[in-house]
Amino acid sequence: MGVTRSESGEHSTATGDPAAGGPAPYDPRPRLRLRFFASLVLIGLLLGLLIGRLVDPGPVRLEAVQALPEGLQLRFDHEPALHQEYLDGAFGMLVQAEGRDQQGELRIDDMPVRWRIQPSERGLLVNLVAVRALRVQWHGEERDGGWWMVLEVSPATP
Repeated sequence: MGVTRSESGEHSTATGDPAAGGPAPYDPRPRLRLRFFASLVLIGLLLGLLIGRLVDPGPVRLEAVQALPEGLQLRFDHEPALHQEYLDGAFGMLVQAEGRDQQGELRIDDMPVRWRIQPSERGLLVNLVAVRALRVQWHGEERDGGWWMVLEVSPATP
């Protein structure tokens, strides 16, 4: 059986013929382009999250507390941000770190000084309380793979 001119696509007015004003054949390129760019965005997001995890050191942790004859020594895994305050002769310091509740007592010039470290919503609260007003000086340094803070406690001079 022979093929007519309209069946072979020549000079046809069928709906699939673009020359006749019918719909164009299906083109998958826009859909593939969208998938390609969406996959690039997803890969970029995942790579950014991975790099962020590797670069971010995480929260500061209090690793050790040691009583010294002149005060208190705190060891952190890296340097924390802090804020100190004197209130009615007592000393308080907010250290932006994580740790557990600890307490103890020092003797400075035969004066008992109670210290306490307690976790709060904003970090660790370091409190030093004595019968007389206190003067506390602190300094920190990085050594042995950690950050060491020494609180030197003495009675305040009137």
